[in-house]
Parts: sequence; structure tokens; C-alpha cells
Amino acid sequence: MSHLSEASAREYWRRNKALMFKLGLIWFAVSFGCGVLLVDVLNQIHVGGYKLGFWFAQQGSIYTFIALIFYYSRAMHNLDKEFNVEERD
Repeated sequence: MSHLSEASAREYWRRNKALMFKLGLIWFAVSFGCGVLLVDVLNQIHVGGYKLGFWFAQQGSIYTFIALIFYYSRAMHNLDKEFNVEERD
């Protein structure tokens, strides 16, 4: 990223950190919120024979994390293209 101006580099990293923060909040809300705080409420709903709160605690947060990784990868690819710092083959 040495070819970026200092202002562009700051904006690139500001947007990268903002994206990571937002995705981290989503993961926290799903893993802690649905798997711990709201578990009793969600356990009143059954999906596939399992209580929904139990599912979020055991599987849902993992699936959400994997989906967020793919989203982050795509979003960063787009951000890299926007700032012309994408990796070349």
C-alpha cells in the first residue's frame, strides 16, 4: 500500500476497522446474545427437534462466524479494488 497517499491509507484502514467492528458486533450478538442472554426465550421455539437457543449456542454462532468470514473476504476484495490495492496474480 505504499503507493497510497497518507489520507487514502487512513481512509482504507478506517473503513477496514469499521467493517471488522460491525461484523464483530454481529457475531457477538448471535453467539452471546442468542446463545446465552436470550437462550430461555429462544428455547421455547423448536427447530428440527432441537431448542433454538441450544442450536444457537452449539451451531448457530459457528455458522454465523463462517458466513461473516466469507462476507468479510468479499467486502475486503471490493475495498481493495476501490483503493487499487488488490493482490495481483
